[in-house]
Amino acid sequence: MPSIRQIAQRWDVALATATKAMAILRDEGLVETKVGSGTVVGPRRGRTATAPLPPSAPPPGPRPGGLPKSAMTRAHMLRTAIAIADLEGLDAVSMRRLGAELGVGPMSLYRHVANKDELVTQMADAAFGPAALPDPGPEGWRAKLELIARRQWQLCRRHLWLPRAVSFTRPLLAPNMMAHTEWTLRALDGLGLPMATRMREALTLHALVISIGLAMADEAEAEQNTGITLDRWQQAQRARTDELLTSGRFPLLAASSAETVSDLDALFEYGLARHLDGFAALLAPRHVPDGR
Repeated sequence: MPSIRQIAQRWDVALATATKAMAILRDEGLVETKVGSGTVVGPRRGRTATAPLPPSAPPPGPRPGGLPKSAMTRAHMLRTAIAIADLEGLDAVSMRRLGAELGVGPMSLYRHVANKDELVTQMADAAFGPAALPDPGPEGWRAKLELIARRQWQLCRRHLWLPRAVSFTRPLLAPNMMAHTEWTLRALDGLGLPMATRMREALTLHALVISIGLAMADEAEAEQNTGITLDRWQQAQRARTDELLTSGRFPLLAASSAETVSDLDALFEYGLARHLDGFAALLAPRHVPDGR
């Protein structure tokens, strides 16, 4: 599929129009985003054109008369803001843009949020909301940590802007996100670890997810800005790459596969497994089983 920018240029339509068209295709399950390939035709899922939109997407289509103030709810505002960020990145979300999409004046939005920082916090919290965590969860600390890490990874894949919205030094005061940290700490309960170690483990595990999620977000942003997928970029660099790898200076790099670098899902799973192996080694002197 062409990028949003390419659609706008080819059919001479506004970027906002191209964005809405792509949003409808994605919400209907007809296209999906894959790192390295860009936006591609999605798998058949038996969905019809009348299928309801998922909760993270706003109802598409023009709003010629705008929304009455009483009709615009906080939930509607957040769904619309998330949909913009999902398609165009967090920088595209502004009070003016959000008001235009909702058909209301920007000042109407300040009834629900004080500023953009609060809006982003609420967007992140709403994004984490649907990812319900089981109680008590699978047996064993390792299975629990695998579950929470994979849930967060799926959130980062669905909302590429999410890794940019979180901070370790200035954490968002978002209840749904805090629930993930609380669940992780509970998974480590009973292992004989001091609370400081448990907290560091929870943060390190989250950092693993976020760091690879940022790489995925960077690639998606580069593709949107240039209209060039990772596959096409690698092809354009082929001559220079071959020149360097056949020089004899980098024999080990020459023996590796480009897919090893571009397959971020596989990189995440590898990093998760090795991280948990290391945590198991920390627990070994305490004779704590790893739950495998």
